[in-house]
Amino acid sequence: MRFLVKVILNALALWLVTLIIAGHIVVTSFGPEWWQNVLTYLLLALVFGIVNAVVGTAVKIVAFPIYLLTLGLISIIVNGLLLWLVHWLSSLVGFGLQVVPGWPEGFWWGVLGALVLGVISWILGIIFRPFIKREGRNH
Repeated sequence: MRFLVKVILNALALWLVTLIIAGHIVVTSFGPEWWQNVLTYLLLALVFGIVNAVVGTAVKIVAFPIYLLTLGLISIIVNGLLLWLVHWLSSLVGFGLQVVPGWPEGFWWGVLGALVLGVISWILGIIFRPFIKREGRNH
């Protein structure tokens, strides 16, 4: 249940990011129906969660000294690269997340998108904390 709520919240955050940074970060659905749009956002949230859990964790372990030197600010760049990785993975299947192509414009829009995604996810996490809190814990 907790995992499902987190995926739904990440999909909602991704949808809000595409509204805020419209034209630079776009999600292309695999069909015209509303449920296909919703399913696309849910799949993208799931892929982003998996990429963040697997690749993001590996990068954070390997780049730990850089995290210390930059006081954690490199995480914004790492999250932008992870968003770009999701863009690349979704472009392989023909639908999904599209970040402005090109270097360096697309990279910086990806970084901005990751920053906005992080802020929105944090706000949604605070609002929906009772639904994602683990049972048996007081915090």
